[in-house]
Amino acid sequence: MRSVPPAPAKTSHLRTALRGTALALALLGTATACGIRGTAVPVDAGGAPSRSSCVVKPGRTLPSGAATVTVQLECTSQLVPVTRAVPGPDTSEDGVAVARLLLDQLRKAPSSEEAEAGMSTAVPQRLTVSGPRPGDPAGTLRLGRDPGELPQVGLAQLVCTYAGTAAADGKRAVILGGPAEERPRSYACTDELRVHPDSADITGTPVS
Repeated sequence: MRSVPPAPAKTSHLRTALRGTALALALLGTATACGIRGTAVPVDAGGAPSRSSCVVKPGRTLPSGAATVTVQLECTSQLVPVTRAVPGPDTSEDGVAVARLLLDQLRKAPSSEEAEAGMSTAVPQRLTVSGPRPGDPAGTLRLGRDPGELPQVGLAQLVCTYAGTAAADGKRAVILGGPAEERPRSYACTDELRVHPDSADITGTPVS
């Protein structure tokens, strides 16, 4: 009997490829039946990108004679500077007056443009600020609540808004106390506090 020669290697490879294709199609059909959409490219399962721009769109023209101030608002878990128009005379030389003016701005709810950009404030609406008591270090600001009782982000907003202004005597740190007799503390606006206002150390340093 005449023997049949083995099939060429090319035919064997073709059959293997066909079996692989059939298996892939079967798996794809199973995935589709389970509600999983097939894809030809890898899928990155990382977190969804934030939709907050943190940039306020240009608003209306500033009123004639109005001054501007910069306050720190929270956006995507960090502090961002926002410029606002304020009526009235320039009080940049009066530390307590500047502190009150800035606090008034921080207590306000964000404007529609600011809210649309993803900004918010954690400063309590009823918070007050006054000047130093007898015996306090020069430049002390006394808040209506103990700084340690404020929301962490709200205190960070306050410290970084005051820093560099007359409220902090032009310095990077501001001296804050509460309504009780505890000694005031110095709070510095650091880069870490700006980037991580919800977790950075903000205990303050005692001032003698």
